[in-house]
Amino acid sequence: MGASSAGGSTSPAAARIAVDVVELLEVLWEQGRNAVPTKPVSPSQLRVLHVLQQEDGINLRGLGELLGSAPPSVSRLCDRLEAMGLLERHPSPVSRRELELHLTRRAVTYLADLRTRREDALEAVLSRMPATERRRLLGGLESFATAARTAGTGRRSAPDDEARPA
Repeated sequence: MGASSAGGSTSPAAARIAVDVVELLEVLWEQGRNAVPTKPVSPSQLRVLHVLQQEDGINLRGLGELLGSAPPSVSRLCDRLEAMGLLERHPSPVSRRELELHLTRRAVTYLADLRTRREDALEAVLSRMPATERRRLLGGLESFATAARTAGTGRRSAPDDEARPA
C-alpha cells in the first residue's frame, strides 16, 4: 500500500481510521484498567506510574517536566499515589534537598496485571483476524511506532515506498 493514490494523499483517510482505532483501543484499555482487582487509578495517576516505571528514582521536578505539569499538580498526584501505597519517596543520595520517586512492589504488580489484562483483550480481538491481516497489521504498527518515535526528534524518515527527491 503506497503513501499516495491517484494524485491524492491517503494520509487523511489513514488518520481518520487511526482515530477510530485509537478510540476502540481506549475502550479496551479502560476495560482492562477497570478489571484489575486493585482500586483503579485515574488516567493521570497511571501516566505517573508509567513514567516512574521508565524513570525510576526521578525527582518531582523531572517528573513534572516529563508530564508537562506544574509542580503543585505533580506533588498532589504523588501524594495520592503514596497514600494508595503505589509510590515511595526516598531522600536522594546526591542532594539532601531532593526526593527520589520509586514504585512500590504493589505498583509494579498493578502495572504488570494491567498490562496482562490489556494484552489479553487485544489478543482476543486479534485472534478474530485472519493470520495474513495480523501480519500486515504488525508491519504497519512497527512502521507507525518508528515514525512516531522519530517525529519528536526533528529527524524525518521517509517510508520505504516513498521516493525521496534526488
